Amino acid sequence: MLTDFFYHLRAHKLPVSVQEYLTLLETLRAGVMPPTLDDFYHVARMALVKDETLFDRYDQAFGAFYRQLEAALPADKEIPLDWFLKDFQRQLTPEEKAAIQKHGWDKLMELFKKRLEEQQERHAGGNKWIGTGGTSAFGHGGYHPEGIRVGGPSAGHRTAVKVWEKREFRDYDDQQELGTRNFKMALRRLRRFAREGAELELDLDDTIRSTARNAGFLDLQMVPERHNTVKVLMLLDVGGSMDDHISRVEELFSAARSEFRHLEVFYFHNCPYESLWRNNQRRRAERFDTWDILRTYNDDWRLIIVGDATMSPYEILHPNGSVEHHNTETGAAWLQRLLDNWPRAAWLNPEPEGYWPYRQSIAIIKNIMQDRMYSVTVSGLEQAMRQLSK
Repeated sequence: MLTDFFYHLRAHKLPVSVQEYLTLLETLRAGVMPPTLDDFYHVARMALVKDETLFDRYDQAFGAFYRQLEAALPADKEIPLDWFLKDFQRQLTPEEKAAIQKHGWDKLMELFKKRLEEQQERHAGGNKWIGTGGTSAFGHGGYHPEGIRVGGPSAGHRTAVKVWEKREFRDYDDQQELGTRNFKMALRRLRRFAREGAELELDLDDTIRSTARNAGFLDLQMVPERHNTVKVLMLLDVGGSMDDHISRVEELFSAARSEFRHLEVFYFHNCPYESLWRNNQRRRAERFDTWDILRTYNDDWRLIIVGDATMSPYEILHPNGSVEHHNTETGAAWLQRLLDNWPRAAWLNPEPEGYWPYRQSIAIIKNIMQDRMYSVTVSGLEQAMRQLSK
C-alpha cells in the first residue's frame, strides 16, 4: 500500500525522493504515532514534503489516494445523518425574491441572537427560524437577500452578510505551470533595472568594439551588474467566492514569483482588516498585525491587491461587518491606510468585468481605489503595470 502511495504522490508531481520514503517507513516502524488516518497524514507530510507551498498539492493527492482505498471497501457504511438535513431547496421567482424584507445590520444581529435563545429544534423551509431550504435570514440552502449563513455550504446566491462556521482556506500554489507566457510578459512591464553594484558583468558589444580598435588584442569591458529593483507587496483574497478563480489566481501568483525578485505575499478574506496572514493552515495562530506591515515596508514597494471584491457592503463600510470576526474598524479605513502608505497601488479583479456593474461592493472598492481596479487579463495586467510604473 505504501509503495503505491509513494508512486501516487510522484504522479501528482510532488518531488518525493526514495530516501524520504525510507524515512517515512522507519518512522512508522518506530511506532511514534497512533494508528489513525489523521496521524498518518501529518507524519507522511512531515517526512515527504519539505516545501510548504506544496502542502496544498499534497492534500489533494492524499485525498485522492484515500478515496481510492475507500472505494475498495465493502459498501455497508451508514449514510451520515447530516446528508438528510438539506432535503429540498425552494425555487423562488424574481418577484418572490424581491418581496423578501431586508432587516438591516443591527436588527439582523439582534434577531439572530433572539433566535439562538428561543429555538429548540430543527426547522426547514420556513421564513423565521434557523433552518434549511427556506427564506429565513438564518441558516443555509435557501434564499434571503441579506442573511447569516449557518452551518452548511452556500446555495450559490452569495448574499450572506456573515458566515457562522469555521472555514478552512488553502494557500495558492506558486508552482503552478503556466499554459502560456502571457501573464509573465504582462508583469514584466513593471520590472526596472538599475546600474548598481560591482563591475562584474561583461559588456559584450563594447568588448568587441574595443578589441577591434585595439588591433585585435582582447580588451575586456565591464559594466555594473544589473539588479531587479522592483519591490512588490501582494495581498491575496482567499476563500469564499474566490474559490471560483483559484486556477487563474494561481497562474498569476506563479508568474509573479518568477518575475519579481523582491516579492512579499500576505492573505486576507474579502477585505483587509487589522491583521493578515501568510499561511492559511495557520491563519488563526499566526497572524501579522497590519500596523506592523505598514511600518515594515516603505513606499519603495508597489502594492498589488488580488481579489474579486464580491462581498456584503457591510464588510467594507460597517464596524463588525466582517463575516468571520468582529472588526472594530471598517474595511474601508484599513484599505485607505494601505493606499496612503503605498500610493503606487492597483487592485486586480479576477471576476469577469461584465459582472462588475452588478456588484455593489465592487463599485465601493473601485471608488476607494480611485478607479485603479483592473481585470486579470493580459490587457488588464498591462494597464495595471503601467499604473504601477508611474
